[in-house]
Amino acid sequence: MRFALILMSAFCIAAPLFWGCSDQNDAEEDRFPTLVWSDEFDTDGTINPDNWIFDIGTGAEQGIPGWGNNELQYYTDRPENVKVEGGMLHITARREAFQGSAFTSGKILTRGLFETTFGRFEASIKLPFGQGIWPAFWLLGDDSDGTVIWPQIGEIDIMEYRGQQPTIIHGSVHGPGYSAGNAVTKTYQLSGSRFDTKFHVFAIEWGPDFIDFFVDDVLYNTITPADVGNNEWVFNDNKFYIILNVAVGGTFVGSPNNNTPFPQTMLVDYVRVYSR
Repeated sequence: MRFALILMSAFCIAAPLFWGCSDQNDAEEDRFPTLVWSDEFDTDGTINPDNWIFDIGTGAEQGIPGWGNNELQYYTDRPENVKVEGGMLHITARREAFQGSAFTSGKILTRGLFETTFGRFEASIKLPFGQGIWPAFWLLGDDSDGTVIWPQIGEIDIMEYRGQQPTIIHGSVHGPGYSAGNAVTKTYQLSGSRFDTKFHVFAIEWGPDFIDFFVDDVLYNTITPADVGNNEWVFNDNKFYIILNVAVGGTFVGSPNNNTPFPQTMLVDYVRVYSR
């Protein structure tokens, strides 16, 4: 996701044989055959504490007000914002006064529980919609020791989306010298359909010198070290953790307006990680 507005585009460049994007139809069982982590969200109630933790608050508690993006929501661990029900994870943004904020929502992450380098990361998600709604499925580099900070830790946005553009998603990377408005990114647009009307599978396949981006197993973007120019490629040694959230407002989407319907829920059927 994230930390600021994303503008710059990147194009698919074939990566080396064996790891690269030479065949758009390679299935995950071919390139990354081993399921190493998953959550199928098959037990009603709260999230599995063995898999996820919550981020709570406005970001000010961690020294990054508005989560670095001028976001407007207060993240909670309440079932009104995050719950598992009917075999799905529900992350719901609400317009309500709470702890000084005008909106609430949810953000969960695997930090400290599951972190890894390389593999196929995928999730089946049905997105919300509306001006100012900003859901994302993304990875962030290990920042546990506090000495290496964003964007040096690296960020991979598997999927982020402006609720006012329900046919378009974005896949991006951030690192030193190519973060925020200079992120390396590309969009994928549906034809004759919307991301808020049914589930779609968003995925990356990530190796030492490439990151391939997929929607429903269609390869639409490959990012390699060549795409970051003389800047450091920070995606070949650090471990990354998974994040799912729905932000409200912020630099990427703008604020909700009177026509934005609330509540808005992102539904997640599953999250899976495969390795070589």
